[in-house]
Amino acid sequence: MSGAPPRSEALHGTAVSIGGTGVLLLGAPGSGKSDLALRLIDRGALLIADDLVLLGVHGEAIRLSGTGNMTGRMEIRGIGLCGMPHVDNAPFRLAALCDLPPERLPTPEHRRWLGIAVPAVRLAPFEASAPVKLEWALRAVVDGTFTTSKERAFR
Repeated sequence: MSGAPPRSEALHGTAVSIGGTGVLLLGAPGSGKSDLALRLIDRGALLIADDLVLLGVHGEAIRLSGTGNMTGRMEIRGIGLCGMPHVDNAPFRLAALCDLPPERLPTPEHRRWLGIAVPAVRLAPFEASAPVKLEWALRAVVDGTFTTSKERAFR
């Protein structure tokens, strides 16, 4: 048995693609992942997966995808399962931690999945500004202004 990290992993969360870039929303049940995803989709994002997200290593990067019969469907609390504009997969570039309190002036942090560090931000998902804050954080990742000064091991 080698110490190599696994090549794929399934996580409880919700994933969306914003401009072709994958964002993984993480948190306990009821923490606001799907609510935030719904508002991002209303702003033009595409659903990748709701509830169970597959992370798979492709080359030097991780891609997010859905699993099973939930592809293109999202549970909207109080409404039920609904079809959503969706995409099969996208490169994983940002994690949004929906059940950790955000810091006022945070130092950028990273979490590791499958041996690869991914930028992470803490958000209060029910805040009206949460979708815009997430888009700004993603822009910093894509533009290269999100630094690696506060890397934390996930788990």
